[in-house]
Amino acid sequence: MEEIRFIIGRNITRLRNEKGITQAELAEALNYSDKAVSKWERGESMPGIATLSAIASYFDVPMDFFTHEEHEVPSEKAKSSFLDRHQLFTNQKLITGISITGIWVIAVFIFIILNSMEKSGLLKLLIFAYAVPISFIVWLVFNTIWFRKELNAVIISLLVWSILACVYLTLKLFGISIWEIFLLGIPGQIIIILSSKLRKIRK
Repeated sequence: MEEIRFIIGRNITRLRNEKGITQAELAEALNYSDKAVSKWERGESMPGIATLSAIASYFDVPMDFFTHEEHEVPSEKAKSSFLDRHQLFTNQKLITGISITGIWVIAVFIFIILNSMEKSGLLKLLIFAYAVPISFIVWLVFNTIWFRKELNAVIISLLVWSILACVYLTLKLFGISIWEIFLLGIPGQIIIILSSKLRKIRK
């Protein structure tokens, strides 16, 4: 009979794929590293009883699910539930895209108004400049609620640099040119990177 750790690993992989989540997302839910989850799924190591119980609770399956090589074919209700989750994920992505697009529609509308009033070119450019960090904020909110939280560090980095660019352009509009303001992004980036590493530490 095949070693139990390989059977458990395949069953964890199956449940994770059916739920449509990544190894990193499962690891975060269990307060483990994604490397630990990867080792479980490859059969290189095996989660302890307490951890296996937590995994069973997370996927809403009985403990003995992990030790069985064969499982019943999913019922139509289970298949329907999977399709519903897939459609929900698709809808969430669409809502995020629509929200971000809405920001740019507003920016274009304001640009048209300013253009009709013959405002300065730099002021009109600022409208689009500020639309960038606002878009990142919306993306960050939806990503935190619905999607892969490990992307938050990247989104926050883009948000910080775009805000600095907006501040620079705003000051330039008033005749103040301070490129050194971008130096603030360096310690900010270091803080973001270090903060993202904290999530990988097991509690």
